[in-house]
Amino acid sequence: MDQIVLEHVTKSFTTKALGTVVAVRDFNLSVTKGECFSFLGPSGCGKTTTLRMIAGFEDLSEGSIYLGGKLVSDRKKNIYLPPEKRELGMVFQAFAVWPHLNVYENVAFPLKVKKYPHTQIRKRVEEALHHCNLDGLEKVYPSDLSGGQQQRIALARAIVVNPEVMLLDEPLSNLDPHLRESMRFEIKRLQREFGFTIIFVTHDQAEAMALSDRMLVMDMGNIQQIGTPQELYQKPVNRFVHSFLGQSNFTDVVIRDGRAFLKEDESNLLFTGTPLELKGDYVMATRPNAIDVNREDGYRTTILKRISKTDFMEYLVSVGKNSIMVQTPHRNFFRTGDQCFIKIKDPTWYRPESKDIGEERERRNTI
Repeated sequence: MDQIVLEHVTKSFTTKALGTVVAVRDFNLSVTKGECFSFLGPSGCGKTTTLRMIAGFEDLSEGSIYLGGKLVSDRKKNIYLPPEKRELGMVFQAFAVWPHLNVYENVAFPLKVKKYPHTQIRKRVEEALHHCNLDGLEKVYPSDLSGGQQQRIALARAIVVNPEVMLLDEPLSNLDPHLRESMRFEIKRLQREFGFTIIFVTHDQAEAMALSDRMLVMDMGNIQQIGTPQELYQKPVNRFVHSFLGQSNFTDVVIRDGRAFLKEDESNLLFTGTPLELKGDYVMATRPNAIDVNREDGYRTTILKRISKTDFMEYLVSVGKNSIMVQTPHRNFFRTGDQCFIKIKDPTWYRPESKDIGEERERRNTI
């Protein structure tokens, strides 16, 4: 069953500095019940605006939104259900806990607004606090708690209303790395226990990959690709998706006679794998861990820089006037300045992007 459906959703607004901006363009998406679905993309791509339209904090310019089969937003039909009637749980980047209320009062607040009986409020709050590992902290005020505990208060307040859908907008970005990782497990555990659907908005690829059943990557208001984390990482449809999921190297090449030569030096052969059925100017996209560095065979180059990581070595090697990153096991050891060879395995080929695209991304980041 589809829990959340967006059909041809568009959102435009006007600013003095930038004029009319289409923040979200012809957005179509179906999220099934119980699914954890992430929106991933850079600042200004439209992911938070989309979440706010689902929540009801923003109205649509065009299109329709359905929650649980019910039409909640439609501009043409003049339908708009306010946030408090959409029965959603919401957790935001800022913890949004009230400092003048203790933990119990913070979590009980949405139930009091809905005028639940006192006994039912107490039962639900105690259950929510238990599920979020906040037992015994009912009378403590947020200022006396850690950032992780404050975020647990926000989660408890969201689940106390027994929502069918949880909207999470960068909920972990204000936590330190260790707490972020532990809170990811908490969110997945709560989802399993309560069975709610999650829309998770983030610019952090590791969070999206760890949490998502499916995900999408947005850029400049447009959906670039939808799929499982593995599908998006292994088969990115364009250069932008490739660059946004995992580390990437991009090298301008010219392809002729089935082989790839450096764009800046067309006599310099860079890729000699299976003959290519492409021709002309392309960008060769590679993952650092999909490049073999050795002392005998391949493209001859020089180690520019070496960084020792926990479980691999990272090298920066020269390719023409530029450089690319290589990641390899510790046993494959080189020093800075050493001559070496690289062999590129299974690269992806993209047509060059227009410079206007990069300029538009920068413009949107100022919004």
